[in-house]
Amino acid sequence: MKIALCQLNPLVGDIEGNTSRLITTIEEHRTEHCDLFIFPELFLQGYPPRDLLEKQWFNRQSETALLKLVEYSRLVPETGFLFGTVLPSNRSHGKPLVNAAVLLSNGNILLQQQKTLLPTYDVFDETRYFEPSAAVAAVRFKGEILGISICEDAWNDPDHWQSRLYEREPVSELAAAGATLLINISASPFHMGKEQLRYTVMRNHARKHGLPLVFVNQIGGNDDLIFDGNSMVCGRDGSLQHILPAFEESVFITDLSVHGKTQPAPERDGIGSVHDALVLGVRDYVRKCGFSNVLLGLSGGIDSAVTAAIAARAVGKENVWGVTMPSRYSSDGSIGDSEQLTRHLGIRFSTIPIESSFTALLETLEPFFSGMPPSLAEENLQARIRGTILMGLSNKFNMLLLSTGNKSELAVGYSTLYGDMNGGMSVISDLPKMMVYQLAAYINRNGEVIPEATITKAPSAELRPDQKDQDSLPPYPVLDAILERLVERGRSLDEIIAEGYDPDTVTWVAQAIARNEYKRRQAPTGLKVTPKAFGSGRRFPIASSYTWS
Repeated sequence: MKIALCQLNPLVGDIEGNTSRLITTIEEHRTEHCDLFIFPELFLQGYPPRDLLEKQWFNRQSETALLKLVEYSRLVPETGFLFGTVLPSNRSHGKPLVNAAVLLSNGNILLQQQKTLLPTYDVFDETRYFEPSAAVAAVRFKGEILGISICEDAWNDPDHWQSRLYEREPVSELAAAGATLLINISASPFHMGKEQLRYTVMRNHARKHGLPLVFVNQIGGNDDLIFDGNSMVCGRDGSLQHILPAFEESVFITDLSVHGKTQPAPERDGIGSVHDALVLGVRDYVRKCGFSNVLLGLSGGIDSAVTAAIAARAVGKENVWGVTMPSRYSSDGSIGDSEQLTRHLGIRFSTIPIESSFTALLETLEPFFSGMPPSLAEENLQARIRGTILMGLSNKFNMLLLSTGNKSELAVGYSTLYGDMNGGMSVISDLPKMMVYQLAAYINRNGEVIPEATITKAPSAELRPDQKDQDSLPPYPVLDAILERLVERGRSLDEIIAEGYDPDTVTWVAQAIARNEYKRRQAPTGLKVTPKAFGSGRRFPIASSYTWS
């Protein structure tokens, strides 16, 4: 069987556009005489469509699109195509919709396979909208018996997980039903390490059942989620026959009757994948939200430098504006390092001093602040002046403002609401500080882009004389290690302290995380690149009291 793996980037909500893209893709490759075109999960709606699924008009558009594709399939009778879409559940109780894979050929719907396992953890909330499938069925097509599953359906292999979320294992059920070819259509988002994990899961299915497996994944950035693609074909022995490029659209045609050369397992895991994921995430967020240009504040520090470098790669250097806003506490090096960075990147650069605005605000507040020592209030005034200037430029010139804070700062509240947290997107908010340094080294791998002084200087907000981050925070290697255990692993204080970490430091970090939940609730959308981000997949109360024991 000759199959086209269509690893494409749908726009969430654009059912008409995504449907047209499906048809166009088939037409562009029609002369190659493919037996089957395979598209990702919920391709017609884009993943995740979230509460659009609660709108009747949206679901009517989905029904119209399916009818259009049924009619189109009559025009290509020699070809079948498989894609993900929403269908009505047609049940008297439960959720009104199902997440389905539809196989069309010559005006006929050969299969409507509903998704069996509906994830409800981290960023997923599919039981909010969908009913699960009660059964799976294999379908005969062009001499093969296709066992079709949808994303999570392939992630409950008892040979892979010590503890499973679901009782059923759909892929094994399909193999038992006589499938000769396993197919999984997915919208499987990226996080660091996911590529190797996903390959291991798919390879194990092929090897265990002795069946070839085709995996087709969505690519693109949709809000906080980034989809990396890495679609693949595995041989019946679990060998990797083909793998599609990561983080880019691709249509790859394979003939399953021809045994290809075995390829090595993917080796992209690491900081290079994080870099490419962020570039794709920024590019798509900017484009899909209707912007062409971005701006950001440049402090001379590593966070804003890394953000600027990612932005320049994502949207083009000519579409990035870096603004430095020195105050009485800004060092000459910070201004100079910012300017040097912009020269290396080739982006626009402007300097807007904030001293006069800061002085005016201090004079306005002097009757109320009189007799009180300087405090965080005066420091935050400077951050908020900068945030106001940047938002003014954003509004005036219709440019998306990028926020530059990292995960370590966001976790413990080392940031200013309505100041440096201003923006329409937070690019590195899921990168702990030490990972920011790794990313800077990766950006500089072929020559200096980020000035060396920016990387080696002690981090500082420069909001008071001789200020350093470490005056207020634990050393970043220690802070990041504790955060990883608290946020990603869910460890208790006692477990972390038992590893040798200082009890007072561990307690302070945990309390700071809880205390600053309200800030994170108001933060811009951030791109998810770790297994647990401060975003749609983490839901903690604000007004609360709890201990981490």
